[in-house]
Amino acid sequence: MTTKVAQYIYNNFYEVIDKNARTYAKKPIIFEDDKKITNKELKEKVDSLARYFDILGVRKGDKVAILLTNSKEFIYSFLAVGKLGAVPVPINTFLKKNEIEYILSHSDAKLLITQNKFEKELVNVFENTAVEKIVWVGGYKIHNEKNFPFEEGLTIKDYEHITPKAEIDDTAVIIYTSGTTGKPKGVMLSYRNIFSNIENIVQLGNITYKDRFIVYLPMFHTFTLTATILLPLYTASPMVVIKSILPFSNILKQTLLKRVTIFMGVPEVYNALSKAKLPWYFTKLHRIRYFISGGAPLPKATLERMRKKFPKTPLLEGYGLSECSPVVSINRPEKQKDLSVGPPLPDYEVKIVNDDMEELSIGEIGEIIVKGDNVMQGYYKDPTATEETVINGWLLTGDLGYVDEDGYIYIVDRKKDLIISKGINIYPREIEEVLNTHPYVDASAVVGKKDETHGEIPVAFVQLVEDAPPVSEKDLRDFLKDKLASYKIPKHFYIVEQLPRNATGKVLKRVLRDQVNRKK
Repeated sequence: MTTKVAQYIYNNFYEVIDKNARTYAKKPIIFEDDKKITNKELKEKVDSLARYFDILGVRKGDKVAILLTNSKEFIYSFLAVGKLGAVPVPINTFLKKNEIEYILSHSDAKLLITQNKFEKELVNVFENTAVEKIVWVGGYKIHNEKNFPFEEGLTIKDYEHITPKAEIDDTAVIIYTSGTTGKPKGVMLSYRNIFSNIENIVQLGNITYKDRFIVYLPMFHTFTLTATILLPLYTASPMVVIKSILPFSNILKQTLLKRVTIFMGVPEVYNALSKAKLPWYFTKLHRIRYFISGGAPLPKATLERMRKKFPKTPLLEGYGLSECSPVVSINRPEKQKDLSVGPPLPDYEVKIVNDDMEELSIGEIGEIIVKGDNVMQGYYKDPTATEETVINGWLLTGDLGYVDEDGYIYIVDRKKDLIISKGINIYPREIEEVLNTHPYVDASAVVGKKDETHGEIPVAFVQLVEDAPPVSEKDLRDFLKDKLASYKIPKHFYIVEQLPRNATGKVLKRVLRDQVNRKK
């Protein structure tokens, strides 16, 4: 099979909202609290803001950082920056001062769009980074030559002469990875990358303007950005913007009231949803066509509970990474396989290879590599890392897996998480899947601890369910004894209140590895 050379109907995201404003002018595109924003209003706000940023000196190719919690203002800002041919750089809102400053400096951001909530983290931003100006959403006490009110930008009317400046192969966004190994890297995604991803998903899910999406995961994350903001814009499907994941009951309430049809989440959300006591009318009256899971592996136990609770609504697990815009594969509504992340999207190729980049046979475990229009342009200002990650158009994902006879992909583990004990490969995810079936285990993470005799030994961090009785190491070891080979059973179990996680719920194994391997 050769990768199809795709033609795209748009060059940039502004062309999408321009068409929506002409075709569905009065139709709502954003719901936030009790507000409705129509397609026509969205375009007008983006036009005004783009002119405002233009007045503030933003030019094509400039980097503009966005440090905002979930809001319609995030969407306006992202689209307005793109209209000018500048490059938005969304920043993780959970980061601290030094981490934020690193991204601002590394990305060469000239302008920052933020809110008062982050004032403490930005106290020395002009001294420590190249940021020249800040635009504050929701008002700010100082207005001077460096600090500007966002709301003023929505009142500007002389924008007709500002035309969209981005082409399909221009950089559409720089997404900073979570930095599981050292400093975060800036993943450069083009408009072609993202349109490729969107068109493939639309095709598979038969998504139309009649669908409605809910946006409650953090907008700075590539999964949320592509799949729950840019995709619904592309199909003119309204999106329900939720400012915070808590209280979770509000997400369910808005899903019901706003008649949401596409619900995207991460395993942690589905784990909670599958265990929650839901009112009868939610399960009977909801309009959800698909639950879609991404961002981290979906435990089988969660999938089974969701099936019982929502027998008519499939929960489809997919797989992706920022470097692939992000979606690589997804289970199909017509054929789903448990513990698989489905076949690749139609226009992409996936291979399983060994360390010499030789393709392996069906069922053999190796590194997953991906080729297609979704593969990133590269890492910003890091040609060495780019050359190591993209070889002859193939992106090395760093994930280990295999494919079956139907081309369905199974993720075994992260290459970096693999434990090699006495020369034998141990896959933490396999152990976690079994451990998570223990009635008192809510979640677990298995990592390698350095060991003089074995090289590495597996150890487990375990988070118990609420109100669980005391659970000992012996209890857990006995539970695994007849389910796993003895060399796979963790040598130590650490009971923790909470596993460390990133913004999308993925367990930060680097933190746990550091913890167990710290020199005494």
